[in-house]
Amino acid sequence: MPSKEELLERMKDGVVKFEEEQVREAAQQFADGKYDPLEGIIDGLAAGMSAVGELFQRSEYFVPEVLMCADALYVGLNILRPLVPKSDNAGKGKVIIGTIQGDVHDIGKNLVKMMLDVSGFEVYDLGTDVPMEKFIAEQTRLNADIVAISAMMSTTMLGMKKLIPTLREKNPAVCIMIGGAPLTQEVAKLFGADGYADSAPNAVQEALRLVERLREMHHQESKR
Repeated sequence: MPSKEELLERMKDGVVKFEEEQVREAAQQFADGKYDPLEGIIDGLAAGMSAVGELFQRSEYFVPEVLMCADALYVGLNILRPLVPKSDNAGKGKVIIGTIQGDVHDIGKNLVKMMLDVSGFEVYDLGTDVPMEKFIAEQTRLNADIVAISAMMSTTMLGMKKLIPTLREKNPAVCIMIGGAPLTQEVAKLFGADGYADSAPNAVQEALRLVERLREMHHQESKR
């Protein structure tokens, strides 16, 4: 029987090389070995998808490859996710995610959504070409902790400049995270976003940071 580290590496490698059978076998052995399923998901499957994201950013992988990698990832997820105790896979926060109006690019958004989902966030995907009103209406309806907005073109990115203050007006407590090819940390700050991520793994870290900040704010308010 391979070691835990070997199985994690096989899952990661299988996702990157879109070898579904390799992922299935490694995930099943990981489950049979009674290892922590969440560790398998994060350090095996999601680590593979993170490497895929980097290959995509460097134009070494394109959309068809990324989709095949995602298929391999879901083969492993179907085995490991049902084994995660409910307490470990919930309560991190609600996230609404979508690509801004005028923009139909969704590969980056889908990677971020997948990573957030795998990490235990409750994710609501609004899709692409999302009008400002829909972001606002869904945030109000779901009382989401975080609104994650993606833009892949400099022309559509400018829509964030209007959307962010409008969202804040409706709900001053909401955290807003933005990302996409034309964006930088400086632009995010200029637009008034709370968080910025240049990759899917960083988006998860940023989301965790924002949720922690929200909880701290609620805690302070409850002490008053």
